[in-house]
Amino acid sequence: MRNPAPTPPLKIHELLREPLILPDLAADDGEGALKEMSGLLAGYDKTFAEKKIYENLLQRESLGSTAIGEGFALPHGKVSGLNKPVIVLAVSKNGVPFKAVDGKAVRVFFLVVSSAENPVPNLQVLAAAARLIRGSRSLLKKMLKARTAPALMDIVREEEEKIL
Repeated sequence: MRNPAPTPPLKIHELLREPLILPDLAADDGEGALKEMSGLLAGYDKTFAEKKIYENLLQRESLGSTAIGEGFALPHGKVSGLNKPVIVLAVSKNGVPFKAVDGKAVRVFFLVVSSAENPVPNLQVLAAAARLIRGSRSLLKKMLKARTAPALMDIVREEEEKIL
């Protein structure tokens, strides 16, 4: 009996949508950043209630910061009835204090919202984002130079292709 072919790794760039990319996050604190990203998500798809998403994210952050260090954070939450995970990518040119373990301000947020009923895709997206962040030495530097959503999408795709 043959083993089934391994499932290819999930790719962040395949889940990104240009309207959900903020090349210049305006917020200067953690709550403001979560609110700004929640508002973008709610404006993109009426399935998402801004206040509910925002409160969900705040609740998750109360358990411990999702800032993983080196200028990156992976805030995440769950919504009932969602078919596949949604990602908001936001870049802060000035940095946002977000209680990172290394004390550094967060410059890049990969906010992930996934199904409350099926936690597996959420874990796969978070693992893919962590793999991208850890695998690319130049990701932060390139993202901080980018000025547009298409440029950020290209950077994520190019960096993922290098490490996969």
